[in-house]
Amino acid sequence: MGVPDTNLLSTPSFKRGVSRGLPMILVLAGIWIISSSPVRASDLALSLKEAVEWALSGEGSADVQMARELVREVEARSGQSRAELLPHLEASIGQQEQTRNLEAIGLRPSLNFRPPTLVGPFSTFDARARLTQSIFNLSSTRRFQASRSAVLVAKSEQENIQEQVASQVARSYLEALRNRARLDAARANLDLAVALADLAESQRAAGSGTRIEVTRAQVQLSNEQQLTLAAEHAYQQSLLKLLKLIGLPLDVNLTLTESLDYVRVEIASLSEAMAIALGSRPDLRARQEREQHATLNYRAAQSERFPSISGFAGYGTIGSSISNTIPTWDLGISLQLPLFDGGSFDARRAESSSKLRQERIERQDLRRQIELEVRLALAGLRLAEEQIKVAEEGLQLAQQELDQGRRRYQSGITTNIEVTDAQARLARAQENQITALFNFNFERVNLAEAMGTIRSMIQ
Repeated sequence: MGVPDTNLLSTPSFKRGVSRGLPMILVLAGIWIISSSPVRASDLALSLKEAVEWALSGEGSADVQMARELVREVEARSGQSRAELLPHLEASIGQQEQTRNLEAIGLRPSLNFRPPTLVGPFSTFDARARLTQSIFNLSSTRRFQASRSAVLVAKSEQENIQEQVASQVARSYLEALRNRARLDAARANLDLAVALADLAESQRAAGSGTRIEVTRAQVQLSNEQQLTLAAEHAYQQSLLKLLKLIGLPLDVNLTLTESLDYVRVEIASLSEAMAIALGSRPDLRARQEREQHATLNYRAAQSERFPSISGFAGYGTIGSSISNTIPTWDLGISLQLPLFDGGSFDARRAESSSKLRQERIERQDLRRQIELEVRLALAGLRLAEEQIKVAEEGLQLAQQELDQGRRRYQSGITTNIEVTDAQARLARAQENQITALFNFNFERVNLAEAMGTIRSMIQ
């Protein structure tokens, strides 16, 4: 078998395919090449949707994989509870040599009969099958019902973990986009600083500038170089964190296909958002199922006072050897009635009752927490929209100020102090716009998470 082509993910056709919504199977195939090839591929382009899909896949986030295994564990426990209600069939076969002390079992010499004290050795062969079946056991039945409820809880918890991972991936992706926007702004400011330093030098050479202006421009250029290096480092760090979160190799050269943009959304009212949240939040559904699970456990504890009925049947052959045996059998039914167990029943019932009350308290508190999250996300989204408007106006004004100051300096009307101050204000305006865009998209994620619709929003 040949070595996979490690340049597959760096080809323009693959990148265009991913950006146009290439089926996820091809993306996973490309990532398989990354993880399995001795020479790692250098480039991989991912949209937010594809990043979330990979994180939620079977080889993605560790949290998602652990949640899947937890469901399997709880299903196995449920199978153990069900086994108590199903028939149990056993088989045994044995051959033994033994001696007996008859006096030890009560056979003592009398006037007319004097048996030997020691009997044996003699052989016994026994081959037997035994069947037992629970006929009525209310406690076991309710424990099995509780175990099935625990499976539903685990599945809801799995869905909740998927929602949380999708939210984490979305936030991490947005942070990477913000750092990339900061890097782009830093590079643009560095290019501007280079141009202004060249201008200061040419002004001094022409006799219309001074050495202090050249030095001032070079100091500003050095500052912009430092900011660009810091922005580059922050962007690379955010990419590494995103790779770790979605479960990709850390040596992948990741490219983000989306940008930090403003897309106007219709903001739902509080009542609409709460109605969606109460019907969609998987953690609330899991909490409700936990309460149901605790209710069934409490009923199972109460049912321990009830009698249980079981049947049994056995058939086999026994004799002194395998060639000298006769068939024997037994068949019966038994009734077990608990009378006194030292108080353990009352203690288990009190424990399960306390757990049920705890689950009710947790469910009520979660509903209040959901309302708080929805209110905060709605308020944050409205504020972020206003911040975007103000930031855009400030950026336009800062750019105009810089253009005017640059023209005045080129004309010899003023020194480059005015230009340097305008550069600083432009950098602040750029940061304000980036922060406003980030806050708006971040609050969109918060609102979607609060409403339980984060995956549908990303889709």
